[in-house]
Amino acid sequence: MKKATLTVAILGSLFATQVSAVDFYGYVRAGLGASADGGGTKGGDEFYKTTLGRLGNEFDTYSEIGLGQELFNADGRSMYFESMFEMSSDGNLESENSKDDSANFGIKQLNVQAKGYIPASPDAVIWAGKRFYQRHDIHIIDTKYWNISGYGVGIENIKLNTGAISAAVIRADNELAEWDDTGNKTSYGDLNTYFLDLRYAGFSPWEGSWTEFGVDYAMVNPTDEQEDAAENFDNGLMVTAELSQSFALGYNKFVLQYMDKGLAQNAISQGGGWYDIWNGDVSDAKGFRFISTGDLNLGKNVVLNHVLTYGNAKDHGDWLDKEELFSFVARPTYNWSPYNKTMLEVGYFDQEKTWDSGSEDKFSGTKFTIAHAISTGESFFARPEIRFFATYLKDNEGDSFDNNKSNDTINYGVQVEAWW
Repeated sequence: MKKATLTVAILGSLFATQVSAVDFYGYVRAGLGASADGGGTKGGDEFYKTTLGRLGNEFDTYSEIGLGQELFNADGRSMYFESMFEMSSDGNLESENSKDDSANFGIKQLNVQAKGYIPASPDAVIWAGKRFYQRHDIHIIDTKYWNISGYGVGIENIKLNTGAISAAVIRADNELAEWDDTGNKTSYGDLNTYFLDLRYAGFSPWEGSWTEFGVDYAMVNPTDEQEDAAENFDNGLMVTAELSQSFALGYNKFVLQYMDKGLAQNAISQGGGWYDIWNGDVSDAKGFRFISTGDLNLGKNVVLNHVLTYGNAKDHGDWLDKEELFSFVARPTYNWSPYNKTMLEVGYFDQEKTWDSGSEDKFSGTKFTIAHAISTGESFFARPEIRFFATYLKDNEGDSFDNNKSNDTINYGVQVEAWW
């Protein structure tokens, strides 16, 4: 009831002024699928989506619906209100609802952005509230490798002679919990964590290039009970450097990141900056990650989107020595016409965890997906798009399918994806 009341109140405040001034935007994905092993696919059945690729390996229903409006504009100053609501579920039931937990509803963004209030930098924006804050993502693996979104306050786009800087303080709490040998959970509440974020973007060392650099410092603020329950809460650091380059055949982006303490595990988990509070002593943890991703135009009708990731972390948990991740995903697309395309997505990953004892845990997988789509244009990012797909998945190190009796499977189905 409280969620519904809040939604109605926000909608009412937006539409109290001119309807034509309201911005409507969002994202949605949904579909249906089945497995050759029997049964239908649903959210949670994905097999290493962030390292093998999402095409034909994504079965949830997910949407983000946003409403925004400029509430004030005078004397070179403006105030903009932004909101976004998330609705998601893991199945295909007509009667899904939040009452019986078969669907979820949440607030993703709720903030105000003020522009023109700094005379020396009229394009700078002062913001406060809950926000997707300058997220950097890789679409084909559904990974945001630089993402500290949450509640906060900041100033962005302060212009310099070359480029611009942004600064923010963002709160990103996570539940602190522990489990005993029988699987029983003890919760100590949310661990209060603040990120200090400083970024610079816009320097072009040569023609067609673009750079961005950032530093994120995680400050942990535990309660007395949480300090008694956990081993340590060292503040963590993440440094990110990006170089993007456009050329005749397309573009490519190179990313290099360093993380330590509670942020080190992001290097091997495809995380974007969340602070680790589950893996024990991380006081000596260090990690780094390299990413190469981009688009290549291989002919008049062929586009190749790709991403390569290598991550390495050390001492990022109790009794852990190191962990390495290698992942490669490529999606070539052939455009039969501006509105019809066929896609092939190939993915491979290998992950190895080495313990202090010298023992190793290995994880590896392979994916092949073929799909045909009707879309709104030839661009890789043209949406809406309706896809018909078939996917072959293989667990190279175990039996993950058919109730742990098989190392491979085939899934097939239809998915729609749209943003606006």
